[in-house]
Amino acid sequence: FTLQRDLGHGFNVQAGYVGTMSIRQFTNENINASTPNGGNATEPLNILWGNISTISLITPFNSSRYNSLQSQAAKRFRGASTIRMVYTWSRAIDFNDNSDSSLSWNWGPMLQRNKALAGYDRTHNFKLFGSYDLPFGRGQRWLTQGFVNKVAGGWQINGIMSLVSGTPFTIASSATALNSPGNAQTANQTVEYVAILGGLTPYFNTKDFSAPTGAGAFGNTGRDILHGPGYFNLDASVFRIFRITERFRLQFRTEAFGATNTPHFANPAATVSSGGFGNITSSSGQRQLRFAMKLNY
Repeated sequence: FTLQRDLGHGFNVQAGYVGTMSIRQFTNENINASTPNGGNATEPLNILWGNISTISLITPFNSSRYNSLQSQAAKRFRGASTIRMVYTWSRAIDFNDNSDSSLSWNWGPMLQRNKALAGYDRTHNFKLFGSYDLPFGRGQRWLTQGFVNKVAGGWQINGIMSLVSGTPFTIASSATALNSPGNAQTANQTVEYVAILGGLTPYFNTKDFSAPTGAGAFGNTGRDILHGPGYFNLDASVFRIFRITERFRLQFRTEAFGATNTPHFANPAATVSSGGFGNITSSSGQRQLRFAMKLNY
């Protein structure tokens, strides 16, 4: 459901609700998961036929939901120049992220525990992008004749700026004491609110979590309880069009992806009691430059 308003002078705004729902989404369910602290002895197919293997059944299982507020504002200038701002505030919830992934908990009484934020959930997504033809040269407002037309004409500047929230991650723990094949183990959260420190070593307060104690005890946290670091990115380009004839035009392109060379940090190591727990050790988003020529006719 979207409302759009033309404010005149090339300015347009809109906002809307966008939602999706997937009913009985396919998943890989391990139908041979054991009870807590039951080990292989309590796996159903081991009891019946002595089979202790993981048996994945592709089956319709529960639903997923996505709800969002999507808004944008756009301004058109003379010629083909435009600038546009887009913002999405959203929330995605599922039991598994896609039909090829498996459930974290497969023991019957724990199936509902799989419901959580989707691994691809990003709360905030802001984009500012535009394309601007410099007002010089043939067909523009200024410097339309002679030598200055040939030097200053045909230039176009483009840019895409992104500010995006991070994706969720799970605080895991060793499943040895749980002794429940077919089920994942998570950590215990020892405080009401986890402190996000925002650094790299660590990204969050690791003292807010501990490994579960006791045989067959599940951790008190679910999947995807914390969001990792968001990122800033700027892609920019400069185009120049050379008019060879009325029909043929040659375009030279200089493009910079990740122009500011700002790192996009990965989610931190998230297994309690493991080496580097809570630390971020990798990133992407390095600047890349590309040059190209394009003939239009």
